[in-house]
Order: sequence, then structure tokens, then C-alpha cells
Amino acid sequence: QVQLVESGGGLVQAGGSLRLSCVASGSIFRIARMGWYRQAPGKQREFVAFLTSGGSANYADSVKGRFTISRDNGKNTGYLQMSNLKPEDTAVYYCNLFITATGGGYWGQGTQVTVSS
Repeated sequence: QVQLVESGGGLVQAGGSLRLSCVASGSIFRIARMGWYRQAPGKQREFVAFLTSGGSANYADSVKGRFTISRDNGKNTGYLQMSNLKPEDTAVYYCNLFITATGGGYWGQGTQVTVSS
């Protein structure tokens, strides 16, 4: 069973920065597509960014140019560097691992990001 643990959330003023981390147990991290999603109160969970095992990144339009996704396979850890944060970025952020070969996926418990205006 794979476990994902996110950290790095918190309260920040608009224009500020945060870096989220996601540590994965087990040995599948390096072959998985690693992604970040978020869910604001009263809204559905939405895609933020993903990074394939081959290093290809994709971002939601709302975060392009402000967020950067990265990974360290040696540490089984993924990151989301968030800059120029806006109040509308306020949400619980979830880490996801997706295994293309099997269609299986795993979610973390989420970390709260709150951006004050």
C-alpha cells in the first residue's frame, strides 16, 4: 500500500510563496505520474499540475507562470512551488500518484493553503 504525506501548507499573504511537499512510501514513486490537485470550500476538486516520470509537466491555466512542480525520485518526494499566491488559490491541496500501466492511483490526506488579501 502506498501512502502519501503532504506538508508545507499554511497561511500566507497575497503575493507570497509556499512550497508543498509530498513524500511517498514504497517503490513506485519513480514510475508514477505525480500530480497536485486542490479543492476549495464548496467546489469540486480541480487539477493543478502534474509531472510525468519522464519529466513532462502540465499546468492548469490558472497557475501557469506562478507554480512549479518538481520531483526528487531519490527521496520519493514531489514538490509544488507556489509563488505570487492569490486569495483564489485558497484550498486544500492534494498530492496524487497515478500509475499509467495499471490505471491505479493514490491520494494524500491534503494540506491547507490559505491566502489572505
